[in-house]
Amino acid sequence: MVDSATVGFVDAHTVAGWADSGSLTLVDVREPPEFAAERIPGARLVPLSAFDPAKARPAPGTHLVLHCAAGIRCGSAAEILRAAGYDGEIFRLAGGIKAWRAEGLPTER
Repeated sequence: MVDSATVGFVDAHTVAGWADSGSLTLVDVREPPEFAAERIPGARLVPLSAFDPAKARPAPGTHLVLHCAAGIRCGSAAEILRAAGYDGEIFRLAGGIKAWRAEGLPTER
């Protein structure tokens, strides 16, 4: 387990496992056209350009995972969450949706 102030990285298969077990809140911080073109099933869109920390709060008992295209923008979103006072665990999907796709995991349009 990570320290609550730490933002950790997590791989695509771990995120998929959390999704399968119902213990995932997945927040996509890409922009609406990117989300419309392709998304990870179950992801909630909270674009970085208008990031609202209240909309990124996880469901109780779930892991909060932020993701973007390649794993960069989700770091900025994590900083915004921390600055807004969120002190729970935050994970970033290492490599973003590109890594998810490269692992052969499903996406939807």
